[in-house]
Amino acid sequence: MKAFQILLCLVEITCTIAKSFSHPVFQITRGGGGHTKSVSADVLKYKLDQQHLLQLRSTYLSEALAARGIHVGPTLTDVSTPEGSKPPQPTDWDCCFSTEEDPKSCLYSFDAEPNTKVICPTGTTQYISLTALNRLRRTDPSKVEPMWHSQYAILKSWFSDESEFSLMQFVGWKGFIISSLLLDCGNGLLLRGILASVVLATILFCMPLIEAIVSRLLTSSTLWMKWMSWGRFVHAALPLKILLGQMAWKSVAGSFGKLERLVRDYIVELECDILEESIPVTVGLTMSDQGDNIGDVDLTKELSSSEDDNDYSGDESEYD
Repeated sequence: MKAFQILLCLVEITCTIAKSFSHPVFQITRGGGGHTKSVSADVLKYKLDQQHLLQLRSTYLSEALAARGIHVGPTLTDVSTPEGSKPPQPTDWDCCFSTEEDPKSCLYSFDAEPNTKVICPTGTTQYISLTALNRLRRTDPSKVEPMWHSQYAILKSWFSDESEFSLMQFVGWKGFIISSLLLDCGNGLLLRGILASVVLATILFCMPLIEAIVSRLLTSSTLWMKWMSWGRFVHAALPLKILLGQMAWKSVAGSFGKLERLVRDYIVELECDILEESIPVTVGLTMSDQGDNIGDVDLTKELSSSEDDNDYSGDESEYD
């Protein structure tokens, strides 16, 4: 019943707007000499505004009716195709070698390095270096799928344990320790804990040396001669001590963060090397096949050169 009332309201508004255009003010009077009375800019602007309002009201009522299952015309969903409205689709992958004889393009660095593996969604030639792809997903995962215009669910298809197309099924126990435990477990929490334990163990191991240095520093005459310079901080107010403690903690935490980034970058490079070694080639020749072909070519060249030498020696004996 409400939908019918809204439809009647739409018809009444349309008729009202149509009648407003038949007002004598909006009529163009034509004279006998073929001259037309010029319409002022204000009248034209008023007509254009009314037309926009009519379209806006029609769109609003169409959306309201469509939400109740009554389609009286196109809606915003019918005429709009927002980017990313279609979810990325799972996809399989193809891997091949990029060589000097057969170079491959790379979405990330234009040209892939020679003798490296490149990967692309099945049925396409949009290659990307396997090492560059792994680095990108570790540094900024949000930029991986836009490399293919968000058509494919690359992260979920190629790097998820639940996917049948996962690359992680080829990495073995070394890849499991590096990828699943150190980098993925708790978003790097395990790596951070191991690194903190190593730093703490190093401090405890060097504690006798640290105690000797601190004891030597506290009994230094140079330090106590400058008591007037740093003594004011000892008797400072509590808020100032808290502020100094926060600054010291931020410095220590920043140094630990830099150390963690260095270690993580090194582990990511190890992961890239493991992927390069373990991911099978599905398109073209492997490096071993190319090496065999090169060996066959070299052997053919050696046989042909030996035959030429034999022919040359035979010609010399006939000449003698």
